[in-house]
Amino acid sequence: MRKLTYFIACSIDGFIGGPDGDASFMYPFVDEEFFAFLKAEYPETVSSFGRQQRGIEDLPNKRFDTVVQGRGSYDLALKEGVTSPYGHMREIVASRTLTESPDPNVEIVSTDLVGRVRELKAEESDFDIYLCGGAAVAGELADEVDELVIKTYPVVLGTGMPMFASGFEVSEFVTGSVRTFGNGVVVRTYDRKR
Repeated sequence: MRKLTYFIACSIDGFIGGPDGDASFMYPFVDEEFFAFLKAEYPETVSSFGRQQRGIEDLPNKRFDTVVQGRGSYDLALKEGVTSPYGHMREIVASRTLTESPDPNVEIVSTDLVGRVRELKAEESDFDIYLCGGAAVAGELADEVDELVIKTYPVVLGTGMPMFASGFEVSEFVTGSVRTFGNGVVVRTYDRKR
């Protein structure tokens, strides 16, 4: 069974973006050391545009072959004219308002996202599934998340978009690894306690 991994960046106080979803305050933390980590451990989580810009478009996927994201996350790419932001993977976009996919590599899921993710998890593959965000999709898929990889940036926002936009429910995870970088970023991994 494949895992659904929520690989997400957040502030110290757990916000993945400001109240309007803007997360550009995190960009300066992707310095040489941290990018080397992403390139070595999670190259597929770098968008196709970012891979091209950094000259790593030929790097093979290491962990994921499918990405799931919400309409808000997908819109960031669409606003730049990019219809397949993760063209090196199969892309699933959860949206109740998009009726047709603007790209053959992008599957739009408008109903039963949980069911579709369960189908993806049941597929035979050596790779897992990358949950990119945002908060509403993560909230809807909270019970399906098997692993968390949280990149915590050394900033406090005070308010903003939470990691999971959902009701209150205690879910236990077991700490895996913790890695600290010179710029203050901390990457923690957790596995769901089942």
